[in-house]
Amino acid sequence: MKTSSKILAALLFMSSFSFGQNITKKIDSIISDNYKKNPEVGISVGFINNNEEYYTAYGNLNAESQVKIDKNSIFEIASITKILTSNLIAQAVLEHKLKLDDYIDGFLPKEYVLQQNLRNKIKISDLASHQSGLPDIDFAKLIELDPQQPVSNVTQSTLTSIINNCSELKDYGKYRYSTIGYTLLGQILEKVYGKSYDEIIRAKMIKPLHLTHTLTTDFNVKNITTAHNPNGGIQEFFKWNITASAGLVKSNASDMVTFLKAVLNKETTIGKAAIITEKIVYKDEKREMGLGLNIVTDDKNTIYMKSGDSMGQSSIICYNRNKKWGIIILLDYRNSKMRQDLLNKIYDTVLK
Repeated sequence: MKTSSKILAALLFMSSFSFGQNITKKIDSIISDNYKKNPEVGISVGFINNNEEYYTAYGNLNAESQVKIDKNSIFEIASITKILTSNLIAQAVLEHKLKLDDYIDGFLPKEYVLQQNLRNKIKISDLASHQSGLPDIDFAKLIELDPQQPVSNVTQSTLTSIINNCSELKDYGKYRYSTIGYTLLGQILEKVYGKSYDEIIRAKMIKPLHLTHTLTTDFNVKNITTAHNPNGGIQEFFKWNITASAGLVKSNASDMVTFLKAVLNKETTIGKAAIITEKIVYKDEKREMGLGLNIVTDDKNTIYMKSGDSMGQSSIICYNRNKKWGIIILLDYRNSKMRQDLLNKIYDTVLK
């Protein structure tokens, strides 16, 4: 009987291993085909399936380098930073430092003075699900001022003026993507922990998970990729300042897979916090939102995803908690359509 059990266990392992190999081969085929059609776009992909990791990458670090992109190559994950920020907010909930239904008034820096008709209206969950109704930073104008480092012109004075001069929440309760909302979430975290956002994310995410290739303010490293705007021109990585919690982080496929492992593990602090971020807090005819996460469902699956686009790179992260898989796609070009098309093809042909 024991021998039969061992044989059965071995057969199940072999079946699972074969299934995993089949998935990874199909993903690699899709990525390889995309690179053949777009050899100017470097790409790195990390995939996790039932805690097993897989990586594939194509292209060089830059046009002058013969060094190949791999799982450790550094990319801007840009707005994927927002789900790291929302996870930190959820950790603060677990620590009873705040509640998602708390109004933001008592958590804001003293420079902000909400006008009377806006007080005790905007909740922390509203900021995290892009439905606060607050006016946002004018990125188009900032790009005109400095196309390489647009956020360099955003200061505390800029933010104070936007918030204090706001007299009406024109679309409160409706989805409108907001950088200023996540900037305020970062400042709320700084107030409740008494530390800078950089210190908080290092203490609660980077160090505990040993994310040795996840960078914040200092990213002068050898294995950094070159960013390209949609026209192929070289683009600098953003030097985020006060808006850090909306897009600061630079990372790689390996560290993002480690993050996904923690998210999918309900026993980790990050996993417990992730479950909080996955609860639907906004819904309309076009989308469902958790805290920073887009939630997509069909008859068999619920997946959570977040994209990131800087001026010169594009990325997307996606996972299915029930089926225990997750994927990160990193491009060294700004091409939101390409990264979305790649995810759609991988999902429809391999993961669905």
